[in-house]
Amino acid sequence: MNLGVVGCGHVADSYGCTLANYSNLRLSGAFDTNVANAATFCRRWPARQYASLEDLLQDPSVEIVLNLTNPRSHYDVTKRCLDAGKHVYSEKPLAMDSGAARELAALAATKKVYLGAAPCSVLGETAQTIWKAINDGVIGRVRLIYANFDDGMIAPAAQPWRWLNDAGVAWPAKDEFEVGCTFEHAGYLLTWLAAFFGQAMRVTAFSSCQLPDKGIEVDVMAPDFSVGCIEYPEGIVARLTCGLVAPRDKSLTIIGDDGVIFTNNVRNDASPVYVKRIPGSRLHIAVERRINPIRMWLENALGTIPWSGREWQLQRQLPLTRKPSRQLASRIKPVDFCRGPAEMAEAIEQGRPCRLSADLAVHIMEVLETLQYPERFRRPREIEAAFRPICPLPWMR
Repeated sequence: MNLGVVGCGHVADSYGCTLANYSNLRLSGAFDTNVANAATFCRRWPARQYASLEDLLQDPSVEIVLNLTNPRSHYDVTKRCLDAGKHVYSEKPLAMDSGAARELAALAATKKVYLGAAPCSVLGETAQTIWKAINDGVIGRVRLIYANFDDGMIAPAAQPWRWLNDAGVAWPAKDEFEVGCTFEHAGYLLTWLAAFFGQAMRVTAFSSCQLPDKGIEVDVMAPDFSVGCIEYPEGIVARLTCGLVAPRDKSLTIIGDDGVIFTNNVRNDASPVYVKRIPGSRLHIAVERRINPIRMWLENALGTIPWSGREWQLQRQLPLTRKPSRQLASRIKPVDFCRGPAEMAEAIEQGRPCRLSADLAVHIMEVLETLQYPERFRRPREIEAAFRPICPLPWMR
């Protein structure tokens, strides 16, 4: 299926890098209002450089448009593409509020075209492995989730506006700070939770801006810290944090009656998945009780330790449900960005709903806006947007 890319900024190269993983995807061309970025992208990933968005939309060979523009342009660009009768896969979030997201979903339904949105990491090996373990009852009934997406204090000290991808395109720091890290990043965790546990029912949240000066001038500074408690069916509660202040932590911990599932980095499609039984075996408990006092003694004696300060525990590593993708975005970003477009293309060809549907994107947007701007809504906020349950991938079963 032929793709047309709109927006050749920092993230576009991550799609180009992983396109080769999928024989059902072909790149027709790309457009960006920044002509230099578009030219660079089309040289790196040989394709036609369109002169305008209208030029791209009038090309009958383009079947799916990848909307990789900045978030505040998502609504306008996606609407134009849907009006032109194109299927659209949008970078996250689908829009800047749930009302606009609903409009796009309704328009896609009227036009009888597919609409979906990133992130797609729920289709990756780590997420699918965790999902299978939950479904197989490895940790019993799930009670509680701790979900984290803390990127560390990247600004101002790290000067992220100087970060360049392999194509030489700068990370859009100003836009990221104005849009907000929760809008940008909490979706990685929320899509996993939606797949594993269904629709979020209620959200109670708090957000704030802890570092108002990030080293560059911005028009408005969005919250750089948010925390929310999200209620799911069957009494499951998730505590989700997202921010640009606390040390880097992108871990997910799922606690059940019989054990705990843990992965260290949800932004690594092949992050190892660990399970610890509750209660542990007598041998495991004995080993932990011997090692942890030694760790405490070393910490007190040395004043520093080359490991996490948390208690050491024996855990079993689960095998991933399949071998990870061949091509990933980069060494420091081990992610396959084209999983989502490929899954949508397959859904179109098979005449079935896509897993990362418009309704799911609307639901995620409703939770996102509650987390980032809780003061705008009644607390707790009842989440209204519904979506069709997501099916696990065939190779997971």
